[in-house]
Amino acid sequence: MTSTFHNEIKLGNVDYRLSATVESEDSLVLDLLGTTESGEVVADGRLRLPVEGGSTVGKLLTWVLTAHTRMQVRPVRYANATRPGGGTNGSAAVYGARRLAVTGDLVVVAPNFRLGIMSCFGYPGLADGGTFGIQDQQAVLRWVRREIAHFGGDPDNVTLMGESYGALQIAAHLAAPGSAGLFRQAILQSAFSVLGTTPAHTFIPGLPELPPRWAAENELEAIGVAVAAERGWVTGDGDPLAQLRQVPVKDLLEVSGAFIRPAFGGAVLPESPADALPAGRFHQVPLMLGTTLDEARFFVGLFADLVGNPVTADSYPRLLAEAFGDAADEVAARYPLEDYGTPSLAWARISTDRAWARPAWELGQALVAHTGTWFYEFADEDAPPLFPGFPSGAQHSSALVYQFDFEGGPELPAPQRELADRMTRYWAAFAANGDPGWSSVDSEYVRSLTPKGVSGTDYVSGHHLDFWAGKP
Repeated sequence: MTSTFHNEIKLGNVDYRLSATVESEDSLVLDLLGTTESGEVVADGRLRLPVEGGSTVGKLLTWVLTAHTRMQVRPVRYANATRPGGGTNGSAAVYGARRLAVTGDLVVVAPNFRLGIMSCFGYPGLADGGTFGIQDQQAVLRWVRREIAHFGGDPDNVTLMGESYGALQIAAHLAAPGSAGLFRQAILQSAFSVLGTTPAHTFIPGLPELPPRWAAENELEAIGVAVAAERGWVTGDGDPLAQLRQVPVKDLLEVSGAFIRPAFGGAVLPESPADALPAGRFHQVPLMLGTTLDEARFFVGLFADLVGNPVTADSYPRLLAEAFGDAADEVAARYPLEDYGTPSLAWARISTDRAWARPAWELGQALVAHTGTWFYEFADEDAPPLFPGFPSGAQHSSALVYQFDFEGGPELPAPQRELADRMTRYWAAFAANGDPGWSSVDSEYVRSLTPKGVSGTDYVSGHHLDFWAGKP
């Protein structure tokens, strides 16, 4: 059965129409037509995208938005920003890239790729288990390398960009041999726990300590065996992989959250990025990374306060003890409840500093020892809230509305629109030449992004990173 999807966009005086037709499980055809208001055709082409080596699926749609005429060549931005879903769900279709394409003068490619159990499932005998999402992305990057010139892009100047779980995928590409030569620089926004573990409750109140975001192949295979046995997907008779392929998708998705950690130890990702990046065993391209000022308010608000289970003065000491053990009293003294509006806000500050700022800073310090690395902090405390009922500040994912256009999204007032344009220019400058226009990570000061102006901020002091050094 043939399915066709259409996307139309007007950039400058050119009307573009992109049609994507799924012809079969192994063939996707893109038709692009660009005409000016006078009727002149400035872009007209057809591209057939094969499924490469089984590493992607026939319904992979790559939306290409361009700000160019046929003869112009622009840097390419590969956007790998996932909606809040913890690596189990998301869609490139929700990310309107007009702002990046027009203001930044970029070609933007925002692909879909497999997530959750479809990406990171492992089982003995399953080749390359735990890396299917990474392989999907590599297939798109190879396509970009071959074909993006037809869309006005420069195949020799590709920038990877990922936020949250997407940033974790970018870290994987830095260490993946098969990604060599497919990109020239990379941006990691709000990367979570690339290098180490996360104390109990500091990701989401109620969750135990989280292991590193990477799983050894044999560990992932053991999880796959345990889940398949518990669910009755595999019996003692017959080929287990054949039995697994008969499991309905809806049943697989019920346990998707157990399979969000990419696997290392195989051909796709031989070494954990947690080990490879600090040691300099990665593709040493220019890097930009950063966080938001109030990352953890998203998780405390959404998974604690807004479900009727806020952090209280009574539960605060328990959370401290379970998260930090013998260091709990020191943490309580550094973050006294009376300094914050509510216990939930106090816990969100602790969680931001320990679970987000500290690992991001440690990652930046590890990377800058080997390659040019630029650090920023998005700090608009009046950013549009993603959900009402909690003082969200510059929470996790809040910067995305300054970079992408979301259907039904908030209208930014003038000062925030100016910040959005400034951010786009920084990101575009980095995509063009590997330098956003401020100093590399060489001190405790980083670029702070607010509507009131752009300046340096003492990230180490602001997030108590000297205090957190050596703590659990």
